[in-house]
Amino acid sequence: MKIQLKTDPKGEYREIQVNGGTTLEELYKSMKEQLPYTIMVARVDNTYEDLNYRIEKECRVELLDARTQAANYAYQYSLTLIYLKAVRDVLGNVRVEVANSLNQGLFTEIKGKEGLNDKTAKAIENRMRELVKADIPFVKEIVSREEGLDIIRREGWPANLRLIERSKRIQKVIFYSLEDYKDYFYGLMVPSTGYVQDFQVVKYKRGMIVRFPLPASPDGMPGYIEQKTLYDAFAEQTMWDNLLKVNYVVDLNEKIENGDYKELIQVSEALHEKKIAEIADMIKHRHKRIILIAGPSSSGKTTFARRLCVQLKVNGLDPLYMGTDDYFVDREDTPLDENGEKNYEGLEAIDISLFNSNMNDLLAGKEVDLPTFNFLTGEKEYGKRITSIKSNQLIVIEGIHGLNEKMTEEIDDAEKFKIYISPLTQLNIDEHNRVPTTDERMLRRMVRDSLYRGHDAQSTIRDWPKVRAGEDKNIFPYSGEADVLFNSYHVYEINVLKKYAEPLLEKVSPNEPEYAEAERMLRFLAFFDTIEDDSMIVNNSIIREFIGGSIFVD
Repeated sequence: MKIQLKTDPKGEYREIQVNGGTTLEELYKSMKEQLPYTIMVARVDNTYEDLNYRIEKECRVELLDARTQAANYAYQYSLTLIYLKAVRDVLGNVRVEVANSLNQGLFTEIKGKEGLNDKTAKAIENRMRELVKADIPFVKEIVSREEGLDIIRREGWPANLRLIERSKRIQKVIFYSLEDYKDYFYGLMVPSTGYVQDFQVVKYKRGMIVRFPLPASPDGMPGYIEQKTLYDAFAEQTMWDNLLKVNYVVDLNEKIENGDYKELIQVSEALHEKKIAEIADMIKHRHKRIILIAGPSSSGKTTFARRLCVQLKVNGLDPLYMGTDDYFVDREDTPLDENGEKNYEGLEAIDISLFNSNMNDLLAGKEVDLPTFNFLTGEKEYGKRITSIKSNQLIVIEGIHGLNEKMTEEIDDAEKFKIYISPLTQLNIDEHNRVPTTDERMLRRMVRDSLYRGHDAQSTIRDWPKVRAGEDKNIFPYSGEADVLFNSYHVYEINVLKKYAEPLLEKVSPNEPEYAEAERMLRFLAFFDTIEDDSMIVNNSIIREFIGGSIFVD
């Protein structure tokens, strides 16, 4: 039987012969020595499949390693199941909650167990390594909705029970078992524990971090970086969620059904406003004049910067707002990336010398001819923004490189106040299935791309890996430089975004490469009830930057 095979994300399909009934795992193992990284899952005719899938007809197969998002998720789900089994073996029948991402890993809390320490973490990690060395198969079980509910009742998982009872669109329930431990997961996993070679368990604060490789380097562990600011931001979001009485998706769905979501939206917006006001107070108290705002794609940087300017004015300050896009080098001087394409995301695409000179002149009270970048001609133009500021004025600057010290290397550090902004999702599906922040951001971007840029879901999905790679290089490494982190996430937002994103995803046809990712996102959205009436969302909300109706975005 002939199939079309692709083994590298940037490679081409080639025709090979396989026997009918060959599993994807057998196919992978037959060429394992030729591949740079371990294959986790595959895309078969634009549908994600695990490696136990049998090839019964001519098809197109793309083998996926952890450099791709789908395979990276499979690694995380598999690692989580190994971790949960190891915790049970070491500590007994305790509750474990997978809370959020942290330090290239998953921050987890082990409930009802005192005295957890580094020795405990090492014992859990050692047990995990024993399970990996034994190369034990993961047993997948797909059952009907009714059978799934019976199993969930028997296992005593209240959050899952409430969720699936209410989510009528979920007709199949997936369980995975590792020896005597069974759990519910909605994503794909690798065939056996032996596929999960790289990980680390670290005791941190009141929990444990289960760390794993970066997608850019799937065969080794990244260095450990203290992320206290990020931890504190997640802890604050947990307090907000407790205040709103929303811990899992089902809690939110019930508020939508009962009509209580309107007050929830109002309180969530008020919490944002209070936090922005606190940041403005900090800036005034510290007498800072250069306010640098940076964050990954779809963080809501524009809306946040504008709202911060309003709160600074409330404090009696008169900020000058500007972005760094006007400081692009002329297009002919833009550096190229590894594919020979112009790289507008890199720091080298910015005229750093001009930017630093202009900012220092403004701080000194000089009149400055600020550039305006003409995106049609690809050149900076002058004479349109001749500007000066008073000695008590400050400058609010939004740009992806704001936290990179090289961006402002000629400006006195005493003048700078750095803000990192990102939506950090704390709301999870259940105790062991989290809502990835990157999925939430992709939904934001997809809706905004459709509304403001005329792009379809395929283009957003297609561009997303490149966007993520740029963030990993230019934004995330500098998040620890921030004086404060603003979490732009709203607990209700996926339920709002669903109304706009679902029709876009449903338009992706099965013959398009982006279909697999569209289907994955649709299965994810099935857990969320839709908020149809979003009219009560205020016009200065960060969510308005993506769904329309913002007073800050044209």
